[in-house]
Amino acid sequence: MLKIFLGLFLTMLHLFASSSQSVSEVFPDITMTWVGISSLVIFVIGYYFIAAEDKYHVDKAKPALFIGTFMFMLIGLYYVLNDLDINILSNDMNHLILEIAGIFFFLYVAMTYIETLISMGVFDRLKYNLISKGYTYRKLFWVTGFLAFFISPIADNLTTALILSTVLITIDKNKKEFLVPGAINIVVAANAGGAWSPFGDITTLMVWTAGKGVFTDFFYLFPASFIGFIVTSFLLSRFVPNSKPAFDISKETKPELMTGANIVIALGILTIILAVISHQVFHFPAMWGMLFGLALLKLYTIRIVKKYNSPLNIFHSIAKIENNTLLFFFGILAAVGALYFIGWLGLAVVVYEPEMLGATWANIAVGLLSAVVDNVPVMSAVLKANPQMGLDQWMLVTMTAGIGGSLISFGSAAGVGVMGKMPGVYTFASHMKYAWTVFIGYVVSVAIWYLQYEILQISHL
Repeated sequence: MLKIFLGLFLTMLHLFASSSQSVSEVFPDITMTWVGISSLVIFVIGYYFIAAEDKYHVDKAKPALFIGTFMFMLIGLYYVLNDLDINILSNDMNHLILEIAGIFFFLYVAMTYIETLISMGVFDRLKYNLISKGYTYRKLFWVTGFLAFFISPIADNLTTALILSTVLITIDKNKKEFLVPGAINIVVAANAGGAWSPFGDITTLMVWTAGKGVFTDFFYLFPASFIGFIVTSFLLSRFVPNSKPAFDISKETKPELMTGANIVIALGILTIILAVISHQVFHFPAMWGMLFGLALLKLYTIRIVKKYNSPLNIFHSIAKIENNTLLFFFGILAAVGALYFIGWLGLAVVVYEPEMLGATWANIAVGLLSAVVDNVPVMSAVLKANPQMGLDQWMLVTMTAGIGGSLISFGSAAGVGVMGKMPGVYTFASHMKYAWTVFIGYVVSVAIWYLQYEILQISHL
């Protein structure tokens, strides 16, 4: 499967390179120079080591951080040697750093809240409430999947995936036949749920703010997203044991929540709302609202520590954050940003031409490509290329870019987040074992979109 995706990626790049008319007018076209070719080779090699994390036992953050920084160092060297305007590169890097910082700190705050809730016993209580009902592993699989699908449109797919993957490992840390399908199900559900909400995923937010559809237009993607998720979940559920977790309710004590846990949960919800307000109303980066929410959490801990002598320490929660996940995000986004700056991603518009793939097949391919590269820069490239498409095609690329990332474990922010929460369990290799179920769901989602938008022509009020 990896070879198929890499083959598709390289084939599309070859097609992009056949046209020079679509290259960004801002940056010099250096795709066919030594730095352009070498950067592409470096990216592919680095991507291989990221994908083969289990084989070489090299943390994915290391190759990602290396290629992300090294590629820009090469570009800088090329600009100096050829006496090009270094300010172009400097300005682009400043914009890239701002974009990465937005994701970096958003994830930083989300992880801090999750670790805080873990330390306060919230997930132990949720685990107790779920298992004490006598649910089997298979029923728990369905419950966590549905929660992910319906929470992600509000809380965003990344935060949702992080929360519910934590629930999985609190239920059972060792049963991989439950954890792996459950993790994939959560990633698929979170991405599918985020696809039909303007702020459920970064890509949908990008399309909405670019004016390609009004707020309610995205809700019409619900049938395609939901049915595709259900199909994948049904196939995955066949591999989940129907037995019950080892849990004797008569011998278990109901976990106690630390004082103030309910307030922290409320602050977490408020933080998500603040992030939306920060971005939509104030036009700040969403992470600004998240950081303000973190500040509120820190202030609240001062009160409960003084009033109730609580052992809660936010800095202890911060210390437990998976820094490798944060560094992986930085590295991979920097690497993709370098590919875009060089000109590889900016050439994507050529595939939308009727004599090439055409809009429908190009948008379907975008979903496959987003699993290999990352849906955010791929969607950014599509928006920058701005092919002439109607609402139906913009909704298609929104959906495919959103759910296509589920095809590979690190093809989406949700997948990367879950890999960080479940190291050694949810990996690239374990995901690819069941990737065919995700692909079938992807095909079903596209088929539902075609029936709804192209045949029945149901797309907006």
